[in-house]
Amino acid sequence: IKSMADVKGKTLGVTGLGSSTNFLTQYLAAKQGISSNQYSVLPVGADNTFIAAIKQGRIDAGMTTEPTISQLLKTGEASVLVDMRTVEGTVKALGGLYPASSLYVQRSWLNTHKAEATKLARAFSKTLKYIKTHDAAEIASKMPKDYQGKDKAVYLQAMQNSLPMFSADGRMPVGGPETVLQVLSGFNPNVKGKHIDLSKTYTNEFIPPSK
Repeated sequence: IKSMADVKGKTLGVTGLGSSTNFLTQYLAAKQGISSNQYSVLPVGADNTFIAAIKQGRIDAGMTTEPTISQLLKTGEASVLVDMRTVEGTVKALGGLYPASSLYVQRSWLNTHKAEATKLARAFSKTLKYIKTHDAAEIASKMPKDYQGKDKAVYLQAMQNSLPMFSADGRMPVGGPETVLQVLSGFNPNVKGKHIDLSKTYTNEFIPPSK
């Protein structure tokens, strides 16, 4: 497999069904003219379970997160087909920023739980501001030890490389919703060809004002 054009008939690993890695895999394949019924998708999680799936040959390729990627690259057990670990790489692959990790709630819940929504949003915003003002070693010291895996140096380097992708305050990035809609429209019949008012799909209302 040299590119997403070569995945026909293959088994592709994703972190979970319905996850961003699943959606993006489908989109990248569809861009090469390969529909979702021409390959198999297998949810294999991340970290050790993803690495095991690669080693055991249960998946031919896959999309996952750091530090799993760096661990596989270090051992030579995998190579990168599409690199979306940086802003530049994401824009190259998708045409814009892709806000993958978000707080998802139903509008009915949001309208009746504004106090809880505010606490959740402020916690995320506070965490992101901490990430932007500390280096990888300081951030890692606050994380559970098992996140580091067996190679602390690889974990720290992967984290340091990933820092630019994090939002500074948790606000939806300009152009982000448009990119997500473009991705989903590429393969999802529930979205393709439909008019969607993106301004009604997200809100920055609960994020603390910038200082």
